[in-house]
Amino acid sequence: MTRETRGTLHLEDARVIRQTAYDGEQFVLRLAAPACAAHAQPGSFVHLTCDPTIPMRRPLSIMRADPVEGWIEVLYKVLGPGLHALAARKPNDTLSLIGPIGKPFTVHPERPRTVLIGGGVGIPPMVFLADRLRNEPAGRYKPLVLMGSEIPFPFRTRPSAIVVAGIPAGTIACMPLLDEWGIASRLASRAGFPGCYEGFVTELADDWLSSLGPAELAEVELFACGPTPMLAACAAVARRHGVPCQASLEEFMACAVGGCAGCTVLVRTPEGEAMKRVCVDGPVFDALTVF
Repeated sequence: MTRETRGTLHLEDARVIRQTAYDGEQFVLRLAAPACAAHAQPGSFVHLTCDPTIPMRRPLSIMRADPVEGWIEVLYKVLGPGLHALAARKPNDTLSLIGPIGKPFTVHPERPRTVLIGGGVGIPPMVFLADRLRNEPAGRYKPLVLMGSEIPFPFRTRPSAIVVAGIPAGTIACMPLLDEWGIASRLASRAGFPGCYEGFVTELADDWLSSLGPAELAEVELFACGPTPMLAACAAVARRHGVPCQASLEEFMACAVGGCAGCTVLVRTPEGEAMKRVCVDGPVFDALTVF
């Protein structure tokens, strides 16, 4: 059953195709959800029922979407009873899904050096955005994906086959899927994982941006998703280098469709400060207006 509302927002019975478990109680869930897949954009999310016995839905960012085959993927880490119940869902189980929800990222051709920064469960929108950028005309964008995690990454890391000028020596670990797509990626962690930058992912971004000249910086735009302290650090890095930054915010949500106003955040607008709802006014905001 699918019921369309608000043009592109759908209530849909999504079928579990598969669940893949990774270290650190992380899971990638693939769902057959053709209506959502047809309209999903990088930065949008779904509001998912984890189990019939748990009434509150959970907001999860979309990591990949295939509008032809009609599936979406989400990444989540088990925290609390809701996501614990979701981890127990099996192939062919049905989950109620609302989505895609929210304002997505917007890329600008005049800033082709797109730097995608994902931290922890903020990684999914960066993978989705990278997937869309690789389907743009060849040479239009030059994406670099930087990911950070203090627990094992939700994929099997390996040395990258793509050389990136300005990346600190020894920082060679990548996400294999992105390497296969021809998109450069590098990983950061303070947990001592092989081939990773020793430090925060925002410090890695700062180091790489410091290697660029003024003409190159004029082509850069940052895109970020992750914990609030990471997003605040991304905004600080963007200010330091004079580049724009879009951030997808993570907030607890009740309704996720703008009715309860439980996910509001203070944003600076041309008219002054205003409270905006992360679910429908975002989740993507100009980071410099929030932090």
